[in-house]
Amino acid sequence: MKRIFSGVQPTGNLHLGNYLGAIRNFVPLQDDYDCIYCVVDMHAITVWQDPKVLKANTREVAAAYLAAGIDPKRCIIFNQSQVAAHAELAWIFNCVARLGWLNRMTQFKEKAGKHRENASVGLYAYPNLMAADILAYKATHVPVGEDQKQHLELTRDIAQKFNSDFKVDFFPLLEPLILGTATRVMSLRDGTKKMSKSDPSDYSRITMTDDADAIAKKIRKATSDPDLLPGREVLDGTGAVPEAARQARPEAYNLLAIYAALADKPMADVMDEFAGAQFSHFKAVLTDLAVAALGPIGAEMKHLSDDPGAVDAVLHDGAERARAIAEPILAEVYDIVGFLRP
Repeated sequence: MKRIFSGVQPTGNLHLGNYLGAIRNFVPLQDDYDCIYCVVDMHAITVWQDPKVLKANTREVAAAYLAAGIDPKRCIIFNQSQVAAHAELAWIFNCVARLGWLNRMTQFKEKAGKHRENASVGLYAYPNLMAADILAYKATHVPVGEDQKQHLELTRDIAQKFNSDFKVDFFPLLEPLILGTATRVMSLRDGTKKMSKSDPSDYSRITMTDDADAIAKKIRKATSDPDLLPGREVLDGTGAVPEAARQARPEAYNLLAIYAALADKPMADVMDEFAGAQFSHFKAVLTDLAVAALGPIGAEMKHLSDDPGAVDAVLHDGAERARAIAEPILAEVYDIVGFLRP
């Protein structure tokens, strides 16, 4: 069976973008793939984390996986730091990847900003750890958002160079899976900015633990515009919203995309349903849909947060199963590289 690896950083305050862009898409994949879902706590510490908060956030992501419908008996759920193969293989990949490759990574430039010289080495080299996350299990597919495609291309480059350097056909060349109607969810307050847990306004995002009242209030306060909702005539030949139209009405198309994703409908069908409608009516319908979709997940996450031992048990079991896959692969890598082992 084809194998999937994917992970979510435990940086707290999981929101609708995390759910629609990643976690929700993980659930149906468990029917057709051998799935490994990780809480990537080693990636999280590329920037400073409060240790107590990091532990809580790690459990929160695991709880989100479980509450969304990922079955820990059918899939492997674990946190990255419990499996040493990730760090060990990352060092080997540090010696395979080229500086020029990492210098082209746009996410480092975005995250480091003007303070690049003060950024951690981990933040700079974290694409190599991401490659190790995936290739430690010889994963063949990775479900990702558009903003991670460059890192997956680097993973392919690392796998290809390793195979070429050592004249082996060892690591597979993985394929990205870009899934979902709304893989890029924008802020409820500014449709030109990505929904973010770091936005100072709590009204910019719907979190996965928001109750019905909070969801309703945030959608009601979401920025809109004075015009009626558009119909499908604005769509291009592929059924997508043209960039010019999106820039002209970013909030309208963001809310429509969120509805389409939650309803699991094509954008054209949603626009047929609401063409010419006022935002007040559309927001009321969107609220009902969001509460129905997210309410049970948030309630289950809160239930799991009251039983951290149960979450820890899932992570411990998952880590044991992950090690059983990764350790033999790492042993082969060590032999290929030329390391002596007991």
